[in-house]
Amino acid sequence: MSDADIQPVVTRFAPSPSGALHVGGARTALFNWAFARKHRGRFILRIEDTDQARSSAQSTRGIIDDMIWLGIDWDEGPDPETDDPYPIESQLGDAGPYFQSQRLDIYRAHLQKLIDSGRAYECFKTKDELDADRAAAKAKKRDYRYDPTDMLNASDAQKQAWRDEGRPSVWRFRAPGKDITVHDEVLGEVTVTAAQLDDLIIFKADGFPTYHFAVVVDDALMGVTHVIRGQEHLNNAPKHVALMEALGFDRPKFAHLPLIFNPDGSKMSKRDKAKAARHLFDQIPQSERDAFIEDAIWFSTVGTPDDEKDARHVEITGRLEMFLDKRSDDLFIAILLAQRLKANLPEIDVMDFRENGYLPEVLVNYLALLGWNPGENHERFDQTFLAHEFSLERVGKSNAKFDRDKLRAFNADSIREQLSMDNFESKVRDLVKLKPQYQKYVDVLSDQFSNFTAQYQVRSVTVEDPYVQGAFFVADDDAIVFDDKAVKKVLHKNDGEGLTWLAKFHDELTKLEPWTGEAAHSLIKTFCETNEIGMGKVAQPLRVAISGGTVTPPIDATLEILGRNRTLQRIARCIKVCANP
Repeated sequence: MSDADIQPVVTRFAPSPSGALHVGGARTALFNWAFARKHRGRFILRIEDTDQARSSAQSTRGIIDDMIWLGIDWDEGPDPETDDPYPIESQLGDAGPYFQSQRLDIYRAHLQKLIDSGRAYECFKTKDELDADRAAAKAKKRDYRYDPTDMLNASDAQKQAWRDEGRPSVWRFRAPGKDITVHDEVLGEVTVTAAQLDDLIIFKADGFPTYHFAVVVDDALMGVTHVIRGQEHLNNAPKHVALMEALGFDRPKFAHLPLIFNPDGSKMSKRDKAKAARHLFDQIPQSERDAFIEDAIWFSTVGTPDDEKDARHVEITGRLEMFLDKRSDDLFIAILLAQRLKANLPEIDVMDFRENGYLPEVLVNYLALLGWNPGENHERFDQTFLAHEFSLERVGKSNAKFDRDKLRAFNADSIREQLSMDNFESKVRDLVKLKPQYQKYVDVLSDQFSNFTAQYQVRSVTVEDPYVQGAFFVADDDAIVFDDKAVKKVLHKNDGEGLTWLAKFHDELTKLEPWTGEAAHSLIKTFCETNEIGMGKVAQPLRVAISGGTVTPPIDATLEILGRNRTLQRIARCIKVCANP
């Protein structure tokens, strides 16, 4: 029997807009997309924004943009072409609205059905009362289970009295009192006993439904046939089935995907950035930490109006203390620490990979391999292949490990083998939109920018590498720092032989016309033949003088990109600064 024997196939991806799109979420979206495309079905993007305190329009826009960048399109949901995806009239599809915050009337109508059938009741228990119940269960060394007796037996007068005193209430779903078995397309049958099913909250005190209630109603009304999601939701499936049965909804097919772990076996999560930042901080000598913290706090106040700086200082100080004490995983603080330490945090969100110069088609290819086996030793493929070949039968049960080295190798191969020079240049330029600090390269290198990117294409693992490896091209001439090892090995060795040849060649280089890579190559070759020396005797000292180290693109291209004046100025400075002791 096919894994899509219910027709037409409808899948969905339903992220919460409380932050950036995690790669695990992107993998879930990708598998839902691929399954729908394989069976010529529909793929829905639904935004689960009932957590009003954490949801934001910025996150919603970020999720939409990340999915567009990955090439994951949808048939129903927010219109990706509009700047504002919220207006109901602009949303795609007939089963909307596709933002849960716009569906409150729908949820309340279905809550009323449960109330009328006796399957939902109002609960007025306070947090203190619930905490006391949990403590009592712990004292008796038994598992806590919510006891509905008091609420079910409360009179209408008592309930009204609680309302009058302003006591908040929630609505709970009456558990079915029977075992629930769910057949999972990946994991097989999963059974939860009646004793394990609690009376879960389905409407919160703020008037919004909980995830459990909203997701069940939305999936049913939107015609979702296959719920494909991460294994962290496996325990929710029996609860959702119980709600479906109480509301008279058909069951969809379930498929719970393996989780994504780091190579060390820890779950890949957004907390990894905080862990990495704290680890970086721990490497700072104890005697230097107070000064480092003051510098970080000062840096965070740059650009703050003078009358607000004191308050900002206090705020960041408190956030730093909480972060370092592991009482928060504040992403702003993690990024602040990494910036001041000139270090990178691990890529976790899709935006991290975008900003660090990965190709979207490579990331999609790699994500597809995390938990799914394409068969026949296929490892490199595009989305067309994925949409044609994807099946739930090939989804594994074991957790997948995210190997960044393998992803980087994929990316490097694609840059070298799949991108034309023009395409690579375009992608390098486009990165400026995400990292404006690189605009300087476009401005300084000007008509040499194409040459610049062409020289670095074969050397690049990511689209960002030309900017990182070629930083010396846009550095101030007087700011070039000469590496001690390079100076000793290339310039000072053999009684300053490198400096001698550098000075002699400098005189020849001043006469070079035209200033092109081809002409520079010819001059170096002629100079070396005339003086009966290898080309390395000139090329390596030139590299040290120009870049401060021994690694640059081919020296003739490097001279052309840097230009006459800056090249000659750097050589003269190097001869002066690095003169033999």
